[in-house]
Amino acid sequence: MTGHSVLQLPVPALEDWVRARTAHYDTGFVSADPRFGHAHVTALGPFDPAPTAEVIAAVGEIAATTAPVAVRLAELDQFPNGIIHLVPQPDDRLRDLTARLVAAFPQWPPYGGEFGGPADVRPHLTVDAASADVDLASTARLLAGTVPVDVVLDWLQLAWWESGGCRVLHEWRLGEPTPPVI
Repeated sequence: MTGHSVLQLPVPALEDWVRARTAHYDTGFVSADPRFGHAHVTALGPFDPAPTAEVIAAVGEIAATTAPVAVRLAELDQFPNGIIHLVPQPDDRLRDLTARLVAAFPQWPPYGGEFGGPADVRPHLTVDAASADVDLASTARLLAGTVPVDVVLDWLQLAWWESGGCRVLHEWRLGEPTPPVI
């Protein structure tokens, strides 16, 4: 499988925990890029794997008009596919960001359209994957003392996810204009 790009909001407060859990499963997805957000809330993915300067500028405009987002990460949940995640609350501003990105880039539906449209997106921060040895209760025990956590999501990253090659391609601070890409 080849890699893919994602627009994501890094969560530094949980970076060490998620990075360690990523290493537990597959060290190939542990990035050497210190900016890379292993702990993140996906804003839109997959995304354009080879964005033009115009695409980068359009994402920058959306980031510039998006104020930082304060959320609490406390509640664990599990998707039917086994992904165990933290649910950011409130999530309305995250849903709005995804909707604005999809409106600007309709050729990149969230999760490839696998789970419905933008209105069906459930913002989350992946922390584990269910298996014979892992469930919500075991993940809650592992996270004890780490969550709940209140965070401000203030960066948007265009990140490349590929075993042996995870890295940040571009990033923008939310709520701040960025200079044009030349």
